[in-house]
Amino acid sequence: MYRGMSVAVVVPSYNEETQISKVLLTMPDYVDRIVVVDDRSRDRTAAIVEEHAAGDERVVLLRHETNQGVGAAIATGYKWCRDNGVNCAAVMAGDGQMAPEDLPALLDPVVEDLCDYSKGNRLFTGHAWKKIPKIRYLGNAGLSLMTKVSSGYWCISDSQSGYTVINEDALATIDWDAMYKRYGQPNDLLVRLNIENFRVRDVPIEPVYNVGEVSRLKIRKVMFTIPWLLFKMFWRRMGEKYVIRDFHPLVLCYAFAFLLLLIDIPVTARLLWYALTSGVLLSTNLLVAMFLTINAFITGLAAMYMDMQYNQHLSSTALVKRRHPPRPAAPPLKG
Repeated sequence: MYRGMSVAVVVPSYNEETQISKVLLTMPDYVDRIVVVDDRSRDRTAAIVEEHAAGDERVVLLRHETNQGVGAAIATGYKWCRDNGVNCAAVMAGDGQMAPEDLPALLDPVVEDLCDYSKGNRLFTGHAWKKIPKIRYLGNAGLSLMTKVSSGYWCISDSQSGYTVINEDALATIDWDAMYKRYGQPNDLLVRLNIENFRVRDVPIEPVYNVGEVSRLKIRKVMFTIPWLLFKMFWRRMGEKYVIRDFHPLVLCYAFAFLLLLIDIPVTARLLWYALTSGVLLSTNLLVAMFLTINAFITGLAAMYMDMQYNQHLSSTALVKRRHPPRPAAPPLKG
């Protein structure tokens, strides 16, 4: 128990036989359950976890019959927490890259009902540029910017951080079977949380690298898949939040800006092609391209501003408490 709340830590694992023992042995005493989800590892990860479970009743091993991805492993752990009366569910990777001493800072805002979902932010620290591999730092920064637009959490950074804590309300609301199953899971989840109007808070944590972890992230595989996921989830959020559940004119501004850009692309392409092939710059074509570009930019900025204002209370530092009855005493964990 942590401050009267039951706590479970979901540990997604795939081929972590060299790291998983360290994760389990350094887990804080206040953690009630350690839910290790083995994503069909090909090494001794599951066997090592079973050895620890024999000596630590907190350890629960869940195994996938097929490899499904880190997002699917987290979803499996979340569903176990939801079904077993857990108040706060954290996620710590099985490779040892998440420091246990940072867990209280992530738990506190959730336990105090200041937010429904807290996430670690490695970019707050001044050591991030030196500790995080440069290609991953720059990629993370780019994805964080896109995730702000897609999710509506404009004050949230380090979108790819998987060190998180979620409360029982969000656990019971999100459809975990529909969540993205691989490395885009944090981005997908942020969009889903925003659609449901859950509050999210960034918590500064120290980046941990070179502790024996083996990165399985393939840049060439995610550089297109995650942006495409964010694009689709953005329009899903627009439809569900601002059309179906409520109406806000910002969705019209976004749609108009996107339409102007679609028209602008062939117009600008024609302008450049004609200038390169004939050496003549068509003045009328140039004026049309400038009109479309400027209006798309202004309309898009207006939509972003309205979106930021509408969602400010969900991610600002001065968070507004959700109105719901006082929490009952934490129920005993099943199993």
